Amino acid sequence: MPSPMKTTHPLLPLLIALALGPAFAAPAPGEKPNIVVILTDDQGYADVSYNSHHPREVNTPNIDKLAHSSVICTAGYTSGHVCSPTRAGLMTGRYQQRFGIYTAGEGGSGVPLSEAFFPQHLKKAGYTSGAFGKWHLGVDIKYNAMHRGFDEFYGFMGRGAHDYFDLVTADHPIYRGLAPIRDKGYLTDRITEEAVSFIKRHKKKPFFAYVAYNAVHAPAQAPAADIRKETDDPARNVLMAMLRSLDAGVGKIVDTLKAEGLFDNTLLFFLTDNGGSKAMHANNAPLRGYKQQDYEGGIRVPFIVSWPAKLKGGTTCAAPLMSIDILPTALAAVGAANAGKLPFDGRNILPALEGKTDKVHDQLYWSSAAGKGAWAIRSGKWKLVGLKAGVELFDLDTDIGEANDLALKHPDRVKMLKRLHDTWLDQMA
Repeated sequence: MPSPMKTTHPLLPLLIALALGPAFAAPAPGEKPNIVVILTDDQGYADVSYNSHHPREVNTPNIDKLAHSSVICTAGYTSGHVCSPTRAGLMTGRYQQRFGIYTAGEGGSGVPLSEAFFPQHLKKAGYTSGAFGKWHLGVDIKYNAMHRGFDEFYGFMGRGAHDYFDLVTADHPIYRGLAPIRDKGYLTDRITEEAVSFIKRHKKKPFFAYVAYNAVHAPAQAPAADIRKETDDPARNVLMAMLRSLDAGVGKIVDTLKAEGLFDNTLLFFLTDNGGSKAMHANNAPLRGYKQQDYEGGIRVPFIVSWPAKLKGGTTCAAPLMSIDILPTALAAVGAANAGKLPFDGRNILPALEGKTDKVHDQLYWSSAAGKGAWAIRSGKWKLVGLKAGVELFDLDTDIGEANDLALKHPDRVKMLKRLHDTWLDQMA
């Protein structure tokens, strides 16, 4: 009996390729990748079902599918423990404290115009850029995304929260470009629709899509038909409904990239802006703490990187890395230079994602107030957390939940890490 290999029709590989369609088309040599950043808001570390610690009510099939075909960064951090500072760091590739942003109020008031933003670096490389959703980087029109290098903007500028159903509120409008508009719909769905439209309209040239959902940030609002009694906690049930809309949106964006034959050569980052919110009943297991804290639950987040043309999917990266690394990594991927004169604090993480190195930074730093308030430093496996009452030291290799304070056992290490953080903070604004 002939072997299966000998009976395979010679045209079968071609027929399979044609059946699979453009989603699996290999990029042409030298073709620049599209860049997509999907940033969710206050999503819990365990509020993704690819996390083995997730509670039974959590089901995010589209995010899971993306994660399982991507590189999952198990030590991915944000540069702040609240919304606006993280966005400032992501947009500039720099510690936001360098230009005086430590709090959400400072970031929401506006990032200095002397700072170059993500799309401004991509302009000379021929990229069209669109921002969709939550801006929170300045309420004055001079800080609008259109004045920071974006070619299109759909979203809201001011406070961190926005009503999900009232899209015509006079004091907190939805903008298209530089003009407030009257819109309708569920805001999570509208952000998805605008991002999908942008991708379809700009598919023939390289683009950058910044999709900044305000879900699952307060207020707790979801279509009534989507709310189920999944737990004994009514607030948690609303959060799960909001999460389903968010997950569906991620799925539609990824499916659009695939349908247009763009997915393989799209460098896509998925992360949330800080830890899950206690007020919204988020779940950050197995981490300690929540949003507004520098424990792991406030700053370590779901962090996924996809680029099928270059990165092996279904893998993990354990190197500690940060949201400020996204911009330098994107520029390295497209071969674009830094458009400004200010140096990045972020690093190109592609070697770590490719498994070529297990180290990106010597240290990672956090501070929520200039010279006071909460702060932290991570160096290797060690993390020092600064509080008003003192400091706590943790070995994250053996204690990811930060349950065992080792400060009294390692006073010399505490002094060294405190000195490193003080030196870093002295360089900030």
